[in-house]
Amino acid sequence: MEIKEKNTKDKILEEALKLFAQSGYMGTSMNDIASNLGVTKAALYKHYKSKQEILDSIIDKMNELDMERVKRYEMPEGDLEKVTAEYKETAYNKIKQFTKVQFLHWTEEEFSSCFRKMLTLEQYREPQMAQLYQNYLAGGPLTYIEALFSNMLGDARKARQTALDFYGPIFLLYSIYDGVDDKSRVIRLLEDHMDHFLQEMQKNTSN
Repeated sequence: MEIKEKNTKDKILEEALKLFAQSGYMGTSMNDIASNLGVTKAALYKHYKSKQEILDSIIDKMNELDMERVKRYEMPEGDLEKVTAEYKETAYNKIKQFTKVQFLHWTEEEFSSCFRKMLTLEQYREPQMAQLYQNYLAGGPLTYIEALFSNMLGDARKARQTALDFYGPIFLLYSIYDGVDDKSRVIRLLEDHMDHFLQEMQKNTSN
């Protein structure tokens, strides 16, 4: 019974997020979600009391997925000081691997891709969504990468520009990926960018 309950709640999250990605969070009602699931609104309310509760559960699931990837690929975790110290000992090919995994997470995994599209749609319409967009896709990743590069390069002044040079093309490739039929070409562009960037990083850190 408990497993069935969990599966039902997960299905609601998945279907709700698909609607949020298509019509926006603000443009989707609980009635829309119930209708898409083929259940009554009363049945939906047995699992989630409000659309906000659904969104909170989606965010919780996104955070769980993040932790699963970190553990699966044995990337540094913990507070930022600990992470930056461990990144200095992490092989560059492992950073490349994890960056590609992150990109595929945001583009090819349906749940995460819908989350990204929802935030992109809603960032100009709702303050909470704007903050989530910054945290997950824009300012948050940039600040995190800047802190890592500051430690790896040993030069805080170069860190911001280095972070922009690294993350800027990746951020752009999200939009390119969404708009082209040949997705594999975008992945090749990502790999070429990382190869070039990490080669330059190795030169800088070895000097």
